[in-house]
Amino acid sequence: MNPLPLSSSLAALATAALLSLTGCAPSRSSDAASGEIRVGEISSITGKEAACGQSTHRGIVLAIEEANARGGLLGGRPLRLITEDNQSKAGDSGTAARKLISRDEVIAILGEVASNRSLEIASIAQRSQTPMISPGSTAESVTEAGDYIFRVCFLDAFQGKVMAKFARESLALNRIATLSSVSSAYSVGLANHFKETFVAGGASIAAEQKFAEGDKDFRAQLTAIRASQADAIYIPAYYTETALICKQARELGLTLPLLGGDGWASPKLLEIGGEAVEGIYYSAPYSSESTAAQALAFIAKYRERWDGETPDAFAALGYDAALLLIDSLERAGTTEPAALRDAIASTRGLLGATGRTDIDENGNALKAATIMTVKDGKFSYVGVVTP
Repeated sequence: MNPLPLSSSLAALATAALLSLTGCAPSRSSDAASGEIRVGEISSITGKEAACGQSTHRGIVLAIEEANARGGLLGGRPLRLITEDNQSKAGDSGTAARKLISRDEVIAILGEVASNRSLEIASIAQRSQTPMISPGSTAESVTEAGDYIFRVCFLDAFQGKVMAKFARESLALNRIATLSSVSSAYSVGLANHFKETFVAGGASIAAEQKFAEGDKDFRAQLTAIRASQADAIYIPAYYTETALICKQARELGLTLPLLGGDGWASPKLLEIGGEAVEGIYYSAPYSSESTAAQALAFIAKYRERWDGETPDAFAALGYDAALLLIDSLERAGTTEPAALRDAIASTRGLLGATGRTDIDENGNALKAATIMTVKDGKFSYVGVVTP
Protein backbone atom coordinates (compact mmCIF):
# COMPACT_ATOMS: atom_id res chain seq x y z
CA MET A 1 0.00 0.00 0.00
CA ASN A 2 1.33 3.40 -0.91
CA PRO A 3 2.07 5.69 2.05
CA LEU A 4 -0.08 8.79 2.52
CA PRO A 5 1.26 11.98 0.94
CA LEU A 6 3.09 14.11 3.47
CA SER A 7 0.26 16.66 3.67
CA SER A 8 -2.29 13.92 4.36
CA SER A 9 -0.09 12.37 7.04
CA LEU A 10 0.29 15.72 8.77
CA ALA A 11 -3.43 16.29 8.54
CA ALA A 12 -4.13 12.89 10.07
CA LEU A 13 -1.71 13.59 12.91
CA ALA A 14 -3.27 16.98 13.51
CA THR A 15 -6.74 15.47 13.57
CA ALA A 16 -5.67 12.80 16.05
CA ALA A 17 -4.12 15.42 18.29
CA LEU A 18 -7.25 17.56 18.15
CA LEU A 19 -9.47 14.62 18.98
CA SER A 20 -7.30 13.77 21.95
CA LEU A 21 -7.55 17.32 23.27
CA THR A 22 -11.28 17.70 22.78
CA GLY A 23 -12.24 14.24 23.99
CA CYS A 24 -13.53 13.11 20.61
CA ALA A 25 -12.53 9.62 19.63
CA PRO A 26 -11.55 8.22 16.27
CA SER A 27 -13.82 5.60 14.75
CA ARG A 28 -14.31 2.62 17.01
CA SER A 29 -13.52 -0.93 16.03
CA SER A 30 -15.93 -2.59 13.62
CA ASP A 31 -18.57 -4.96 14.99
CA ALA A 32 -17.22 -7.51 12.57
CA ALA A 33 -14.31 -7.95 14.97
CA SER A 34 -14.67 -10.90 17.31
CA GLY A 35 -12.64 -9.30 20.11
CA GLU A 36 -13.66 -7.85 23.42
CA ILE A 37 -16.17 -5.06 23.91
CA ARG A 38 -14.49 -2.37 25.99
CA VAL A 39 -16.60 -0.54 28.55
CA GLY A 40 -15.23 2.41 30.50
CA GLU A 41 -15.95 3.20 34.13
CA ILE A 42 -15.05 6.39 36.01
CA SER A 43 -15.49 6.13 39.77
CA SER A 44 -14.17 7.60 43.01
CA ILE A 45 -12.28 4.47 44.02
CA THR A 46 -10.19 6.53 46.43
CA GLY A 47 -10.65 9.93 48.11
CA LYS A 48 -13.38 11.31 50.33
CA GLU A 49 -16.26 9.72 48.38
CA ALA A 50 -14.49 6.39 47.97
CA ALA A 51 -17.27 4.45 49.70
CA CYS A 52 -19.69 5.54 46.96
CA GLY A 53 -17.25 4.77 44.15
CA GLN A 54 -16.19 1.40 45.49
CA SER A 55 -19.79 0.26 45.96
CA THR A 56 -20.71 1.44 42.47
CA HIS A 57 -17.70 -0.39 41.05
CA ARG A 58 -18.63 -3.66 42.74
CA GLY A 59 -22.15 -3.44 41.36
CA ILE A 60 -20.84 -2.79 37.84
CA VAL A 61 -18.35 -5.65 38.07
CA LEU A 62 -21.10 -8.06 39.13
CA ALA A 63 -23.27 -7.21 36.11
CA ILE A 64 -20.32 -7.43 33.70
CA GLU A 65 -19.26 -10.81 35.10
CA GLU A 66 -22.80 -12.15 34.79
CA ALA A 67 -22.99 -11.13 31.14
CA ASN A 68 -19.66 -12.79 30.39
CA ALA A 69 -20.71 -15.94 32.24
CA ARG A 70 -23.72 -16.15 29.92
CA GLY A 71 -21.36 -16.23 26.94
CA GLY A 72 -20.78 -12.53 26.28
CA LEU A 73 -22.63 -10.31 23.83
CA LEU A 74 -23.02 -9.85 20.08
CA GLY A 75 -22.06 -13.36 19.07
CA GLY A 76 -19.96 -14.30 22.08
CA ARG A 77 -17.77 -11.22 22.51
CA PRO A 78 -16.65 -10.74 26.13
CA LEU A 79 -17.08 -7.44 27.91
CA ARG A 80 -13.92 -5.86 29.31
CA LEU A 81 -14.32 -3.24 32.01
CA ILE A 82 -11.65 -0.52 32.09
CA THR A 83 -11.88 1.44 35.33
CA GLU A 84 -10.41 4.88 35.98
CA ASP A 85 -10.15 6.27 39.53
CA ASN A 86 -10.80 10.02 39.74
CA GLN A 87 -9.76 10.02 43.42
CA SER A 88 -12.90 12.06 44.24
CA LYS A 89 -11.11 15.09 42.76
CA ALA A 90 -12.41 17.83 40.49
CA GLY A 91 -10.80 17.71 37.04
CA ASP A 92 -9.70 14.08 37.10
CA SER A 93 -12.92 12.74 35.58
CA GLY A 94 -12.46 14.78 32.39
CA THR A 95 -8.91 13.50 32.00
CA ALA A 96 -10.11 9.93 32.55
CA ALA A 97 -12.89 10.33 29.97
CA ARG A 98 -10.49 11.57 27.30
CA LYS A 99 -8.16 8.64 27.99
CA LEU A 100 -10.95 6.04 27.87
CA ILE A 101 -12.39 7.40 24.63
CA SER A 102 -9.23 8.26 22.70
CA ARG A 103 -6.78 5.60 23.86
CA ASP A 104 -8.92 2.70 25.07
CA GLU A 105 -11.70 3.20 22.49
CA VAL A 106 -14.48 2.23 24.89
CA ILE A 107 -17.98 1.94 23.47
CA ALA A 108 -19.61 3.60 26.49
CA ILE A 109 -18.80 5.10 29.89
CA LEU A 110 -20.43 4.19 33.20
CA GLY A 111 -20.10 6.95 35.80
CA GLU A 112 -19.94 9.08 37.82
CA VAL A 113 -22.00 9.25 41.01
CA ALA A 114 -21.23 12.87 41.98
CA SER A 115 -23.00 15.32 39.68
CA ASN A 116 -20.04 17.72 39.43
CA ARG A 117 -17.78 14.95 38.19
CA SER A 118 -20.44 13.56 35.85
CA LEU A 119 -20.70 17.00 34.26
CA GLU A 120 -16.96 16.84 33.47
CA ILE A 121 -17.49 13.52 31.67
CA ALA A 122 -20.77 14.43 29.97
CA SER A 123 -19.45 17.26 27.79
CA ILE A 124 -16.61 15.07 26.52
CA ALA A 125 -18.83 12.02 25.98
CA GLN A 126 -21.37 14.08 24.07
CA ARG A 127 -18.78 15.63 21.74
CA SER A 128 -17.33 12.22 20.97
CA GLN A 129 -20.77 10.58 20.63
CA THR A 130 -19.93 8.06 23.33
CA PRO A 131 -22.97 6.92 25.33
CA MET A 132 -22.61 7.69 29.04
CA ILE A 133 -24.77 6.27 31.83
CA SER A 134 -24.50 7.81 35.30
CA PRO A 135 -25.42 5.46 38.13
CA GLY A 136 -26.24 8.13 40.69
CA SER A 137 -25.88 11.75 39.54
CA THR A 138 -29.18 13.43 40.33
CA ALA A 139 -28.58 17.04 39.17
CA GLU A 140 -30.81 17.93 36.21
CA SER A 141 -27.89 19.51 34.32
CA VAL A 142 -26.12 16.18 33.80
CA THR A 143 -28.41 14.82 31.06
CA GLU A 144 -28.92 18.32 29.67
CA ALA A 145 -25.40 17.92 28.22
CA GLY A 146 -26.85 16.06 25.24
CA ASP A 147 -28.62 13.07 23.78
CA TYR A 148 -25.79 10.60 24.50
CA ILE A 149 -26.06 11.16 28.27
CA PHE A 150 -28.31 9.02 30.50
CA ARG A 151 -28.84 8.08 34.14
CA VAL A 152 -30.53 5.27 36.10
CA CYS A 153 -31.34 7.30 39.23
CA PHE A 154 -34.11 9.75 40.02
CA LEU A 155 -33.68 13.53 39.75
CA ASP A 156 -33.05 16.08 42.48
CA ALA A 157 -36.36 17.72 41.60
CA PHE A 158 -38.12 14.48 42.53
CA GLN A 159 -36.22 13.55 45.69
CA GLY A 160 -36.31 17.15 46.92
CA LYS A 161 -40.08 17.16 46.54
CA VAL A 162 -40.39 13.75 48.21
CA MET A 163 -38.46 14.80 51.31
CA ALA A 164 -40.25 18.15 51.60
CA LYS A 165 -43.64 16.39 51.56
CA PHE A 166 -42.38 13.76 54.02
CA ALA A 167 -41.13 16.47 56.38
CA ARG A 168 -44.40 18.39 56.19
CA GLU A 169 -46.93 15.57 56.13
CA SER A 170 -45.29 12.69 58.00
CA LEU A 171 -43.11 14.54 60.50
CA ALA A 172 -45.38 17.61 60.87
CA LEU A 173 -42.43 20.02 60.54
CA ASN A 174 -43.09 23.70 59.86
CA ARG A 175 -39.75 25.55 60.13
CA ILE A 176 -36.69 23.91 58.59
CA ALA A 177 -33.18 25.25 58.18
CA THR A 178 -31.00 24.20 55.25
CA LEU A 179 -27.25 23.59 55.36
CA SER A 180 -25.87 23.09 51.85
CA SER A 181 -22.60 23.16 49.92
CA VAL A 182 -21.92 26.15 47.68
CA SER A 183 -19.48 24.12 45.54
CA SER A 184 -21.63 21.08 44.70
CA ALA A 185 -24.20 21.06 41.90
CA TYR A 186 -25.92 18.20 43.71
CA SER A 187 -26.22 20.10 46.98
CA VAL A 188 -27.30 23.41 45.45
CA GLY A 189 -29.98 21.83 43.25
CA LEU A 190 -31.37 19.56 45.94
CA ALA A 191 -31.59 22.40 48.47
CA ASN A 192 -33.50 24.55 45.98
CA HIS A 193 -36.01 21.82 45.09
CA PHE A 194 -36.60 20.99 48.75
CA LYS A 195 -37.17 24.64 49.68
CA GLU A 196 -39.59 25.28 46.80
CA THR A 197 -41.84 22.36 47.73
CA PHE A 198 -41.61 22.90 51.49
CA VAL A 199 -42.57 26.58 51.25
CA ALA A 200 -45.30 25.88 48.67
CA GLY A 201 -46.89 23.56 51.22
CA GLY A 202 -47.35 26.42 53.67
CA ALA A 203 -44.20 25.93 55.77
CA SER A 204 -41.16 28.22 56.05
CA ILE A 205 -37.37 28.14 55.83
CA ALA A 206 -35.97 29.27 59.18
CA ALA A 207 -32.39 29.76 58.01
CA GLU A 208 -30.11 29.05 55.04
CA GLN A 209 -26.51 28.24 55.90
CA LYS A 210 -23.69 27.28 53.51
CA PHE A 211 -20.38 25.42 53.54
CA ALA A 212 -17.71 24.45 51.01
CA GLU A 213 -16.66 20.95 49.95
CA GLY A 214 -13.92 19.64 52.24
CA ASP A 215 -14.95 21.73 55.26
CA LYS A 216 -14.67 19.96 58.60
CA ASP A 217 -15.97 22.53 61.08
CA PHE A 218 -19.66 23.44 60.85
CA ARG A 219 -20.18 24.81 64.36
CA ALA A 220 -20.70 28.43 63.26
CA GLN A 221 -23.45 27.45 60.82
CA LEU A 222 -25.08 25.14 63.36
CA THR A 223 -25.00 27.84 66.05
CA ALA A 224 -26.82 30.20 63.67
CA ILE A 225 -29.38 27.50 62.93
CA ARG A 226 -29.94 26.94 66.64
CA ALA A 227 -30.65 30.66 67.04
CA SER A 228 -33.23 30.49 64.22
CA GLN A 229 -35.39 28.10 66.27
CA ALA A 230 -35.75 25.73 63.33
CA ASP A 231 -37.52 22.45 64.09
CA ALA A 232 -35.28 20.41 61.72
CA ILE A 233 -32.25 20.73 59.40
CA TYR A 234 -32.17 19.63 55.75
CA ILE A 235 -28.60 18.74 54.71
CA PRO A 236 -28.22 17.92 50.98
CA ALA A 237 -24.63 16.64 51.11
CA TYR A 238 -22.52 13.51 50.81
CA TYR A 239 -21.89 11.17 53.72
CA THR A 240 -18.50 12.53 54.85
CA GLU A 241 -19.63 16.10 55.55
CA THR A 242 -23.04 14.89 56.72
CA ALA A 243 -21.59 12.61 59.40
CA LEU A 244 -19.44 15.45 60.75
CA ILE A 245 -22.39 17.86 60.71
CA CYS A 246 -24.53 15.36 62.62
CA LYS A 247 -21.85 14.84 65.26
CA GLN A 248 -21.25 18.56 65.74
CA ALA A 249 -25.00 19.28 65.86
CA ARG A 250 -25.44 16.78 68.69
CA GLU A 251 -22.38 18.15 70.49
CA LEU A 252 -24.01 21.60 70.40
CA GLY A 253 -27.17 20.19 71.93
CA LEU A 254 -29.26 20.21 68.76
CA THR A 255 -31.63 17.26 69.10
CA LEU A 256 -33.91 18.24 66.22
CA PRO A 257 -34.49 15.90 63.23
CA LEU A 258 -31.84 15.83 60.48
CA LEU A 259 -32.98 15.17 56.89
CA GLY A 260 -31.07 14.56 53.65
CA GLY A 261 -30.82 12.94 50.25
CA ASP A 262 -29.29 9.92 48.55
CA GLY A 263 -25.73 11.14 49.20
CA TRP A 264 -26.20 9.76 52.72
CA ALA A 265 -26.77 6.20 51.50
CA SER A 266 -23.44 4.69 52.54
CA PRO A 267 -22.40 2.50 55.49
CA LYS A 268 -19.61 5.04 56.00
CA LEU A 269 -22.26 7.44 57.33
CA LEU A 270 -22.89 5.03 60.20
CA GLU A 271 -19.20 4.38 60.71
CA ILE A 272 -18.22 8.05 60.89
CA GLY A 273 -21.37 9.43 62.50
CA GLY A 274 -21.98 6.77 65.12
CA GLU A 275 -24.77 7.59 67.58
CA ALA A 276 -25.12 11.09 66.12
CA VAL A 277 -26.93 9.77 63.01
CA GLU A 278 -29.51 7.81 64.96
CA GLY A 279 -33.01 8.83 63.88
CA ILE A 280 -32.03 10.71 60.70
CA TYR A 281 -34.15 10.49 57.54
CA TYR A 282 -33.06 10.52 53.89
CA SER A 283 -34.32 9.69 50.41
CA ALA A 284 -32.72 6.81 48.49
CA PRO A 285 -33.29 4.85 45.27
CA TYR A 286 -33.13 1.45 46.97
CA SER A 287 -33.28 -0.43 50.26
CA SER A 288 -31.55 -3.71 51.10
CA GLU A 289 -34.80 -4.54 52.93
CA SER A 290 -36.72 -4.58 49.63
CA THR A 291 -38.83 -7.68 49.03
CA ALA A 292 -39.02 -7.21 45.23
CA ALA A 293 -37.87 -10.32 43.36
CA GLN A 294 -35.20 -8.47 41.35
CA ALA A 295 -33.78 -6.81 44.46
CA LEU A 296 -33.67 -10.09 46.38
CA ALA A 297 -31.87 -11.83 43.51
CA PHE A 298 -29.36 -8.97 43.24
CA ILE A 299 -28.68 -8.95 47.00
CA ALA A 300 -28.08 -12.72 47.04
CA LYS A 301 -25.68 -12.58 44.07
CA TYR A 302 -23.85 -9.56 45.45
CA ARG A 303 -23.33 -11.17 48.86
CA GLU A 304 -22.00 -14.31 47.20
CA ARG A 305 -19.58 -12.33 45.01
CA TRP A 306 -18.37 -9.88 47.65
CA ASP A 307 -17.79 -12.00 50.76
CA GLY A 308 -21.19 -11.62 52.36
CA GLU A 309 -21.34 -7.82 52.09
CA THR A 310 -24.83 -6.32 51.90
CA PRO A 311 -25.11 -3.98 48.88
CA ASP A 312 -25.92 -0.34 49.50
CA ALA A 313 -27.79 2.00 47.13
CA PHE A 314 -24.68 2.87 45.13
CA ALA A 315 -23.91 -0.80 44.50
CA ALA A 316 -27.47 -1.30 43.27
CA LEU A 317 -27.27 1.75 41.00
CA GLY A 318 -23.91 0.62 39.59
CA TYR A 319 -25.41 -2.76 38.80
CA ASP A 320 -28.43 -1.18 37.11
CA ALA A 321 -26.27 1.21 35.06
CA ALA A 322 -24.29 -1.75 33.69
CA LEU A 323 -27.51 -3.74 33.22
CA LEU A 324 -28.97 -0.91 31.15
CA LEU A 325 -25.90 -0.87 28.92
CA ILE A 326 -25.87 -4.65 28.52
CA ASP A 327 -29.58 -4.81 27.73
CA SER A 328 -29.20 -1.97 25.20
CA LEU A 329 -26.25 -3.64 23.47
CA GLU A 330 -28.28 -6.81 23.07
CA ARG A 331 -31.24 -4.90 21.62
CA ALA A 332 -29.06 -2.74 19.35
CA GLY A 333 -27.11 -5.75 18.08
CA THR A 334 -24.10 -3.49 17.54
CA THR A 335 -21.65 -1.21 19.35
CA GLU A 336 -22.19 1.53 16.75
CA PRO A 337 -22.66 4.73 18.83
CA ALA A 338 -25.90 6.08 17.35
CA ALA A 339 -27.62 2.69 17.38
CA LEU A 340 -26.50 2.07 20.97
CA ARG A 341 -27.69 5.51 22.02
CA ASP A 342 -31.09 4.88 20.41
CA ALA A 343 -31.41 1.54 22.21
CA ILE A 344 -30.64 3.12 25.59
CA ALA A 345 -33.10 5.95 24.91
CA SER A 346 -35.88 3.50 24.03
CA THR A 347 -35.55 1.49 27.25
CA ARG A 348 -38.87 0.79 28.93
CA GLY A 349 -39.66 -1.63 31.74
CA LEU A 350 -36.12 -2.80 32.49
CA LEU A 351 -36.23 -4.55 35.87
CA GLY A 352 -33.13 -4.27 38.03
CA ALA A 353 -31.90 -3.98 41.59
CA THR A 354 -33.54 -0.58 42.14
CA GLY A 355 -36.83 -1.52 40.48
CA ARG A 356 -38.19 -0.64 37.06
CA THR A 357 -36.26 1.70 34.76
CA ASP A 358 -38.00 3.70 32.05
CA ILE A 359 -35.82 6.21 30.18
CA ASP A 360 -37.71 9.37 29.26
CA GLU A 361 -37.16 11.74 26.33
CA ASN A 362 -34.45 13.60 28.25
CA GLY A 363 -32.34 10.56 29.13
CA ASN A 364 -33.63 10.44 32.72
CA ALA A 365 -34.91 7.42 34.59
CA LEU A 366 -38.38 7.48 36.09
CA LYS A 367 -37.84 5.81 39.45
CA ALA A 368 -39.45 5.58 42.87
CA ALA A 369 -37.81 7.01 45.99
CA THR A 370 -37.38 5.11 49.24
CA ILE A 371 -37.46 6.90 52.59
CA MET A 372 -34.85 5.53 54.99
CA THR A 373 -33.99 6.16 58.62
CA VAL A 374 -31.30 4.97 61.05
CA LYS A 375 -32.56 2.80 63.88
CA ASP A 376 -30.39 0.99 66.42
CA GLY A 377 -27.30 1.80 64.40
CA LYS A 378 -28.66 0.36 61.15
CA PHE A 379 -30.37 1.70 58.04
CA SER A 380 -34.07 0.98 58.23
CA TYR A 381 -36.82 1.15 55.62
CA VAL A 382 -39.65 3.66 56.15
CA GLY A 383 -41.61 3.68 52.87
CA VAL A 384 -41.65 4.17 49.09
CA VAL A 385 -42.82 7.18 47.09
CA THR A 386 -43.44 6.67 43.36
CA PRO A 387 -43.17 9.34 40.61
